[in-house]
Amino acid sequence: MAVARPIRMLGAACILLCLFLVFQINKGPSSFIPTQGPYEGMKRDPLLDPTGEPEGQLWRAEDHDYAPDSPNSARVDAAIISLVRNEELDELIPTIRDLERTWNSKFNYPWIFFNDKPFTEEFKKRTSAEIKAKVQYEEVPKEHWDVPDWINMDLFRESSEMLKEKNIQYSDKVSYHQMCRWNSGMFYRHPALEKYRYYWRVEPKVQFFCDIDYDLFHYVADNNITYGFTINLFDAPESIPSLWPETKKFLAANPSYVSDNNMMNWLTDDKLRPDHTRDANGYSTCHFWSNFEIGDMDFFRGDQYSAYFDHLDRSGGFYYERWGDAPVHSIGVGLFADAAKVHWFRDIGYRHIPYYNCPNSPKCSGCTPGKFYAGEPFLAKEDCRPSYFQHVGMH
Repeated sequence: MAVARPIRMLGAACILLCLFLVFQINKGPSSFIPTQGPYEGMKRDPLLDPTGEPEGQLWRAEDHDYAPDSPNSARVDAAIISLVRNEELDELIPTIRDLERTWNSKFNYPWIFFNDKPFTEEFKKRTSAEIKAKVQYEEVPKEHWDVPDWINMDLFRESSEMLKEKNIQYSDKVSYHQMCRWNSGMFYRHPALEKYRYYWRVEPKVQFFCDIDYDLFHYVADNNITYGFTINLFDAPESIPSLWPETKKFLAANPSYVSDNNMMNWLTDDKLRPDHTRDANGYSTCHFWSNFEIGDMDFFRGDQYSAYFDHLDRSGGFYYERWGDAPVHSIGVGLFADAAKVHWFRDIGYRHIPYYNCPNSPKCSGCTPGKFYAGEPFLAKEDCRPSYFQHVGMH
């Protein structure tokens, strides 16, 4: 007796469904699409707990030679760097005083200031008066700063108008796009930094609240740390809609570049701010706020990150959108670095308006432990640490 055609079709569909389920169960996990479980975020800010110095051997000024001009200094090959304009001098001086008071007056690492224009004599005189260590003033080479010749400026202007309508700050300022591009992939190529491996980036208007009594650069070198941060935020997805699609193109062409111990789950988290992940086409928009970063320039000079930056640069997104150096650095570190070599400097009291990293420590004054922001309550939503701690940890 023949089986009716609808019954045959239903049977075939059941067989196909079973085969699909078997395939899904037995296939290996994707290299680039992690499995993510639900989580509720932080129940208690870890900065409310007492915070001390990191574990391990720490180099201290009283035990070693850190004199500014010593030929036998204990300093490693590192510098404090700042891209700054002449007109930002009054905003920079309090920041220099903060960092010198809390840390660098003990260790005397050199400061190197960068500008796309020549520094004024007033700038040099006032900044050098605040610093015992060596100070350099460097101009950014034109070939590192100028808009690349593959950028269509008519398209840039059209794109910037569209971004302005979406309330994206600085979208129409060419200099802002130039700055983001330079910080993303040019700063570590400057001739003045060739002899250095590590850097601490400092910007005007930031504050430091805690005395640090050990050599941070030695700690980074001794522990082979690739990147250090204090604040972890969400970005505006409207400013970077094609950043993750371009990243996926690069990964498809270079799958071996991804670290075995990467931070893909953090980069693609879709639980904490699902609207961000959706609008940024798969990227959570979580990033290290790069106005503070301590990093290993050998990582950025390496094949993986250099090739990644060059790919992004040729795509034009630094100009046609408003890609910042913070998400670019963060994605690069999150994909190509060992997650165990990324360090949260929880003991450094830091503020860049309106966000804080304020530890509970007797070495700190002027900030409230565990306070994340100053301003409207909606700012609390910008904290990406719950996702980072969930997927990466607190090391």
